[in-house]
Amino acid sequence: MNLPRLFEVQKNLDEHIRMNHNLENESLLSKKVLALQVELAELANETRCFKFWSNKRTSNRAAILKEFVDCLHFILTLGIEKKFADIKDLESKNPQYDIVGQFSNLYVDINDFIVCSSKDHYITLFEDFLTLGESLGFSKEEIEEAYYDKNHINNQKQTVGY
Repeated sequence: MNLPRLFEVQKNLDEHIRMNHNLENESLLSKKVLALQVELAELANETRCFKFWSNKRTSNRAAILKEFVDCLHFILTLGIEKKFADIKDLESKNPQYDIVGQFSNLYVDINDFIVCSSKDHYITLFEDFLTLGESLGFSKEEIEEAYYDKNHINNQKQTVGY
């Protein structure tokens, strides 16, 4: 995964959004954190991993990947916001939990990042997120390609005044 390129592409989108929405002088950290929490919930909803009461099947792989990439956008933007975009490489870990546990662990990671926005907490959050992606069956290459596709769509939306 080419993290420097991902951070660069995300930074361009972030700057475009800041300028087009007159947000140059506004702190967006709390909004970005909440956006990540919401996107993570939407991802969990697509996987249906927690819906023990339902017989409905999981969403298709493409829908899950789309939601996963939406989360990635906000993880990248948090790194940019906190000046952690110099990270060159991250590795997924061996999952310690099932999918439900991994989602729960990511919420703990987000809370740890809120309490102490250190680079170590950010790296843990990002690595645990990549581990979830691997557990969901996505390769780093597939995630990166889907990210660029979604970033292109997001840039188009901003151009037309989304």
